[in-house]
Amino acid sequence: MKLGSVVRRHRGLTIGAAIVALLLLVGLGAVVYADRANTYDLDEERISFRDGAQRLDGVLAKPTRGRGPYGLVVLVHGDGPKNATNDGFYRPQMEAYARAGYATLSWTKPGVDGAPGNWLDQSMEDRARETEAAIAWSRSRPDVDHARVGLWGASQAGWVLPKVAARTPDVRFLIAVSPAINWLRQGRYNLLAELRAEHASAERIETEVRRSDETRRLLQEGASHERYRAALGDAADMPADRWAFARRNFAADASADLAGVRVPVLLMLAGHDVNVDVAETEAEYRRLLGGRAELTVRHYPGAAHSMVEKDIEDSRVDTWFTAVFAPRDLFAAGYLGDQRRFLAGR
Repeated sequence: MKLGSVVRRHRGLTIGAAIVALLLLVGLGAVVYADRANTYDLDEERISFRDGAQRLDGVLAKPTRGRGPYGLVVLVHGDGPKNATNDGFYRPQMEAYARAGYATLSWTKPGVDGAPGNWLDQSMEDRARETEAAIAWSRSRPDVDHARVGLWGASQAGWVLPKVAARTPDVRFLIAVSPAINWLRQGRYNLLAELRAEHASAERIETEVRRSDETRRLLQEGASHERYRAALGDAADMPADRWAFARRNFAADASADLAGVRVPVLLMLAGHDVNVDVAETEAEYRRLLGGRAELTVRHYPGAAHSMVEKDIEDSRVDTWFTAVFAPRDLFAAGYLGDQRRFLAGR
C-alpha cells in the first residue's frame, strides 16, 4: 500500500469521526434542551384519596416559592382515558397557576395506567361526586387556602363543573374550557362539523345523519349493545363499555346546573372547535349566568378544541417538536396568561 493512500484513508477516518462527534454533540444538546424545556417550576407530590370505596391516585402540584397556604385549582378531565397530568399536557397550566400563587390537584381516571375501576362506568353525576371527594380531601391540607378553591375543566367537564359549583360552597370560581351545553346537540354539531371539514358529499352527510338518528333512538330506548350492533351493522363503532357510557350520559344538559352557579366564571372558547358549538355555549352561559354570576369570556381564534394552535395540531411533526422542545407554545396565544390573570384577581 502506498503512503499517499494511507494518508488519504487516515484523513477520511478523521473527517468521519468528526462528523459522528458533531452529530453526537448536537443530539446531546437537543436532549439537554428538551429536558430543560420540560422542566417546570413546580413541587409535585403524589397523593391518594377516596370516593367511597374507589381509590383515586393523583398529583398535588404546588408553587416552589412562598410557604402557603396556596389557593387551589382542581382539574376535571374531559373525555377519554387520562392520567393525572394528561401525559404532561397539563404541566404548563399547573406552572401558570403556581405563578399566580395556586396549587393544582388532579387525579388519574379509574382504569387508566393501572388504576382500579373503569372511567366508562361513570355518569356525569359520578364524576361530580368524585370531584367533591377531591375537594373534601383538600380540606385536610394546611397548605391549601380553602377560601381560594376553584375548578378547571375542559370539554366533557362542562357537564361536571356546574353541578359541583352549584352545590359546593368551597368552590369560589370556575374556568370552563370548550364546554358544551347539551350532549345530543353537541354530538350532532360535531358530526356535521367534521363532515363539512372533510368536504363530504350530500349523500354521505344524509347517510351519516340517518345513522346518527338511529343511534339516538336506540339510546333513548335504552337498547342493549347487541341491539345497537344489529341495527347499525358495520357502522356500530362503539364497543360495549362505550355504548353503556353513552347510554348513561346522553341526556346530559348543563342548563339547570349553570342557572345555579353564583361564582365568577372564566369561559374560554376556541375559534376552530369542531367538537362544540361555541356560539351556543357562549349564548347560554351569558343567558344563564347574566346578572347572577360574574362571567369573563375569552376567545382564541387560532385554537382547536384542545386550545392547541390549530396549525400545530394539524401536523403530527409540529405537534411532536413543539411538545418536546417548547411545550408552553402548544397553546393558543394568551391562553395561559389569561388564566393566570384571572386567578390573580380572585
